[in-house]
Amino acid sequence: MSTEPKPLTAAAAGDPVAGKPVVGDAVVPLPVTAVTVLEDRAQVERVTGLDLAAGVQRLRLGPVSALAVDHTLHAELTGTGSVTVLDARIVRAWTPRGPEPSEDEDSGLRLRIRALDDRQAELERRRHRLRARLDLLGRLAADLLREIGEGAGFGETERDRWSRELDRVDAERDTHAERLRATEAEVEAVEAELRAARHAVSLTDEEPAELVGHVELTVESAVAGPARLRLTHLTPCALWRPAYRAVLEGGSLTLESEAIVWQRTGEDWSGARLTLSTARSARATEPPRLTEDRLTVTERSAAERRTVDVELREEEIAGLGPAPVLGLPAVDDGGEVRVLRSPEPVSVRGDGRAHRVPVSAFTAPARSEYASSPEVSPLVTQVVRGDNRSGHVLLAGPVDLVRGGGFIGRGSMEFTAVGAPFELAFGSRDDYRVVRESKESRETTGLAQRTVVTRTVRLHLSRFSAPGEHGDQVVAVRERIPVSEVSAVEVRLRKEGCSPEPDALDADGIARWNVTLPPGGRRTVTLVYEMTATSKVTGL
Repeated sequence: MSTEPKPLTAAAAGDPVAGKPVVGDAVVPLPVTAVTVLEDRAQVERVTGLDLAAGVQRLRLGPVSALAVDHTLHAELTGTGSVTVLDARIVRAWTPRGPEPSEDEDSGLRLRIRALDDRQAELERRRHRLRARLDLLGRLAADLLREIGEGAGFGETERDRWSRELDRVDAERDTHAERLRATEAEVEAVEAELRAARHAVSLTDEEPAELVGHVELTVESAVAGPARLRLTHLTPCALWRPAYRAVLEGGSLTLESEAIVWQRTGEDWSGARLTLSTARSARATEPPRLTEDRLTVTERSAAERRTVDVELREEEIAGLGPAPVLGLPAVDDGGEVRVLRSPEPVSVRGDGRAHRVPVSAFTAPARSEYASSPEVSPLVTQVVRGDNRSGHVLLAGPVDLVRGGGFIGRGSMEFTAVGAPFELAFGSRDDYRVVRESKESRETTGLAQRTVVTRTVRLHLSRFSAPGEHGDQVVAVRERIPVSEVSAVEVRLRKEGCSPEPDALDADGIARWNVTLPPGGRRTVTLVYEMTATSKVTGL
């Protein structure tokens, strides 16, 4: 069977209709039709139609990104008859920079650079001379002052000569210092112009070195006819992160899910189907090694049996789901691979810049409340809650907040399952203020020497309303009390001392009041609780 290359025909992507014959070293276009972007790389899919001749033939397709990973190259060929891919490989060609033109063929920009180089060298020589002259004048002034000191010590009085010499030296130093400042300013201006000119030359006159890849495909076809080629490979220098835009209008919240895509693979993705995945193909899939974990029991000492050491610590209240992600180092998918798709074909240039790609949008009723945690912040924040109706999980990411037709700030979205509730903080309200006061008293009572710690917290709420503003506003105020984990310490809410009594107190020790504030109104909330400890307790 002959292995010589035979004529072939290229057709448009997805169209197996015969096109113009391609013979010899002609290149068959291989456009990007679909891209799956992972956390730190992308899987590129290319589809095109071919007209194959019977027998073995070699195809040259491309160009493709020179960053394509060779061992991930996979080609599938389907046609009317039996077609087989015998070999597929990526061949790269390096195009070096072109030679610089001679002096007679220099452009005006290059001539300007040459003149600026000469001017810069001349200014550097002048600056060196001026600095040397100023150094010499400084030593001269020091010698003159030393001569004046020695002469005055010997009783010499040549005031007129000394004054003339000092004035002459000072005048020379001022003159040369001014020339040096002017020269340094001119040097900076020439260097700035020279940098701009060289950058312009690099963009216009110089041909950049280029590394281009092509796919060499050897196929065997039993009969001549149309065929469809599908080729996939991985490429680095591409990543994506989720982002959102929340618009609050009246009682509804519109949440737009987007993907920010960066790619510098050396080629543009034009009109490609985009898929976004949280798969981590570079992470090892082997399970961790199991190591022996020994538990030992030791008898407590007499001192440990006599005392109970306790301490107050803060615990973050967390529900089901992944731990929160600080910043955005990676995509938080809750431990399961998530796949999102762009509803329309997109175009992403390979310039390394951020490109926003819409993914989904939905509108849901918004449950809004004004909330305050005075122990954390003296501000009152508008918190909006809604349900995830996007049809896919909401990954952790930044949220652009829009209220009243204007951008008010940026928040963060936590991982949210389909149909699960989420909440967004739409910034603080400038017309509300909360002042927190805390007072603590300690006493020992009874024969058992029990220690009682009484803490009183007062919260003063104020509403500063504009003239003509009407209607009451409910502010949800939250304050926490300790929760004891040992029987030797008891925590009790003194309801008779609270004013008013909390509307709710959950198992985590969070007390809540729904405080109604009229325009210009003020309210004070008082919380009193006791911590009682036995004589064995230390550290409280």
